[in-house]
Amino acid sequence: MTSTAPYPIGTPGTPWGEAEVQAWRESQVRRRRYAELVEPRIKALADRFELTEYGALDYAGEHFTLYGLASAPLDPALPTALVTGGVHGYETSGVMGALEFLETRAADYAGKANLLVVPCVSPWGFERINRWNHDAIDPNRNFKPDSPAAECRALLDLVAARKGPFLLHIDLHETTDSDEEEFRPALAARDGEDYEPDTIPDGFYLVDDAENRQPEFHAAIIEAVAKVTHIAPPDAQGNIIGSPVVQPGVIEYPQGKYGMCAAITGARFTTTTEVYPDSPSATPEQCNAAQVAAVCAALDFALASA
Repeated sequence: MTSTAPYPIGTPGTPWGEAEVQAWRESQVRRRRYAELVEPRIKALADRFELTEYGALDYAGEHFTLYGLASAPLDPALPTALVTGGVHGYETSGVMGALEFLETRAADYAGKANLLVVPCVSPWGFERINRWNHDAIDPNRNFKPDSPAAECRALLDLVAARKGPFLLHIDLHETTDSDEEEFRPALAARDGEDYEPDTIPDGFYLVDDAENRQPEFHAAIIEAVAKVTHIAPPDAQGNIIGSPVVQPGVIEYPQGKYGMCAAITGARFTTTTEVYPDSPSATPEQCNAAQVAAVCAALDFALASA
């Protein structure tokens, strides 16, 4: 989709009202089942971790339970690390990578860290393979007090209820071809703005916090992930998704200002991962493995620096 082909919902230049949001909502089709692909794997881990139902979503008669899995028992002498996936429900490897980490590598950190893992923050978006929630809200721009997104409010409450400070938060994401084909055009239409096409980076990259830069931390993650999948190069302007590359495979945003998930703990070490599942050089299995490698490298660096 390009700027010469207006988004099919709304009037160009005019922000959406409730009628347009409802039309968009009705255009969304369930394409997979949270209750089949995610919940069983979460519940199967309940004998190894403390399973918490930290909230619920009810959208037009559809009910979704929100789950967190934590190290048990909580050891106040250990640092705490948060791993989140599926903030954007369509970003599959974020969800699957968080689950794979729990199933295959989390035990390596027993006695080293208190882990809290939330595999799927946005189950409605997971089912529709969509970036937004039921109300056409992007959760990853709305982690702030009095958030309009129920997904964000629930996760903020879960984090606030944890005892002790967080050392680390790694938030698992993807950048996909559908960002340019659907989600950025939809965003421009929703907000009554012009859509300016961009390029999709081919490979893995990270988003550092411009207000809490940790370059060595990010370099360690990039080094580990490069053994699993390729790292995204900058475009001809030296950018990735319109942002300057500040070190190989790394861009930065002011995450708290933007209401991004990775800023919610106030942790010393924070990052957002981005894999590219549509690359001809990567498989879904590699994307999941890249997320797991990123989580482990982040934990290893943060714990060595604590």
